[in-house]
Amino acid sequence: MRKIEDYAIIGDLHTVALVGTDGSIDWLCLPHFDSPACFAALLDSPEAGRWLLAPVNAGACTSRRYRHDTLVLETEWETGTGRVRVTDFMPPRDEAADLVRIVEGLDGTVQMHSELALRFDYGHVVPWVRRTKTGIHAVAGPDSVHVASPVPMHGEHRRTVSEFTVNAGDTVPFVLTWTPSYRQRSRTVDAGAALAQTVAYWEEWSARSGADGPYRDAIQRSLITLKALTFAPTGGIVAAATTSLPEQPGGPRNWDYRYCWLRDATLTLQSLITAGYTDEAKAWRQWLLRAVAGDPADLQIMYSLDGRRRLPESELPWLAGYEKSSPVRTGNAAADQLQLDVWGEVIDGLSLTRNALLHVPDDSWDIQTALMEHLEGVWQQPDNGLWEVRGPRRHFTHSKVMAWVAVDRMVKGVRQFHLPGPADRWEDLRDAIHKDVMDHGFNAELNSFVQSYGGTELDASLLLIPRVGFLPPDHPAVVGTIEAIQRDLTQDGFVLRYRPEESDDGLPGGEGVFLACSFWLVDALLGAGRRTEATELFERLLALRNDVGLLSEEWDARAGRQLGNTPQAFSHFAMVTTAFQLHRGQPGQSDEQIPAGRAS
Repeated sequence: MRKIEDYAIIGDLHTVALVGTDGSIDWLCLPHFDSPACFAALLDSPEAGRWLLAPVNAGACTSRRYRHDTLVLETEWETGTGRVRVTDFMPPRDEAADLVRIVEGLDGTVQMHSELALRFDYGHVVPWVRRTKTGIHAVAGPDSVHVASPVPMHGEHRRTVSEFTVNAGDTVPFVLTWTPSYRQRSRTVDAGAALAQTVAYWEEWSARSGADGPYRDAIQRSLITLKALTFAPTGGIVAAATTSLPEQPGGPRNWDYRYCWLRDATLTLQSLITAGYTDEAKAWRQWLLRAVAGDPADLQIMYSLDGRRRLPESELPWLAGYEKSSPVRTGNAAADQLQLDVWGEVIDGLSLTRNALLHVPDDSWDIQTALMEHLEGVWQQPDNGLWEVRGPRRHFTHSKVMAWVAVDRMVKGVRQFHLPGPADRWEDLRDAIHKDVMDHGFNAELNSFVQSYGGTELDASLLLIPRVGFLPPDHPAVVGTIEAIQRDLTQDGFVLRYRPEESDDGLPGGEGVFLACSFWLVDALLGAGRRTEATELFERLLALRNDVGLLSEEWDARAGRQLGNTPQAFSHFAMVTTAFQLHRGQPGQSDEQIPAGRAS
């Protein structure tokens, strides 16, 4: 199987396809991110569905790149007889989903091979396929796919195969179109026109960016990736495009990340607002308000693309898993956990939009007040924590800090924006939570905050204490925590979330270093006045991106490879906010817009 970093993405703001360096599309869910996959070779073998388009027996490509500031992927091979390029993209969605692949002869003559294996329902269903005047039509249950190309196609071992030759100057298009099986395909797609339209869309979108400075290209590539993870109809942003890519190859830490986490709210909003993408920030804010509407006691940590609450977790036993990492899961049982920090994340994110987007009608205060009133009664309970541990509930320090954040932002809403609320009572509660954390969450012997009350384990979430304003970034307790984490919670200088062998998280095995946490360390170092050290770590983290600028969830520091679901929104959001802060030369607080301009 290909390494996780061997994949690039293309997408249409409804779903994403993963394209390998060998020219094979090994993952695609249609019609949406969280729909069943029609190409699932990523989690099994080619028999689970893929679309290979490459020179005959070519293997990995010679080079690939995104066309500048777009999501149009260009992959090239140099063979013994010539040179060829495959351009892959998905036009922004209209009434149907299209995937376009264009083969161009660049030099000499190249023998090409296309092998299409459609397998609906995560590799489980082989469709009925018939020939048409322009190609093939495949159908099974609710799914219908048309594939059009000028080259002949034929069936072979439950696959649709094409063999053809391209000379310099030749162009051979393939267009795959998905529609519901009960609906007739209403139009054909001109591949050249679709390419021009798609390039124009992404170039116009990128031109709106406020990214600048030495990290401009890295920031913009991450912003394009995050836009690709956005579900356009609702504004929701999925945590990743995949499910069940392992945190430890061969292990059971395999989760479905094709949903929207409330925890991502503040990072999402801060990075989008700073980059100037206020329309996307407003859309995410509206998704957030719709998702959390209802009884505050029923607040979940994650929701579907459209705000649906029920995300039942199930296993797909017919898939072997990426590098035999099983089980393969869909849905996510963590949606039912109690994670007190999300109340703080939601209120913090909405406070950020109030501070940064003053022209936006403030229709969120009633919801914030209801969330706050509920949190007042439950903040002292143990919970499952930021990392969704499946072991016993505990009094996680980060959860208490985020309860403090929620109260602090509500006090500011009353004092600074003259919104209604019992500010005196909330100020007393804010002070009480602060004292509780300082009394029980800080270990004087370690000179560090600890993962949970009364424990000695470290946790990367403690690096967020200055970011949310709980303590100043140069406070001795913050500096002590930074030093403890650098000493005892890193591999090769990168940060682990926690040490699973020392923390009962309910699962066997371990995991890699967590990329977002490593960016948090950069932020903390910058705040502590260690800018050179922060910059060096940030640039080491940038070097972990793959050849087209993508980051997954984790990094295996020993094997030197990416781990976990990809591309990971949390990693990219953290990278963007950290880059802006380094560019500015000082850290920003989570409820404040980071200035995009350079430091004076």
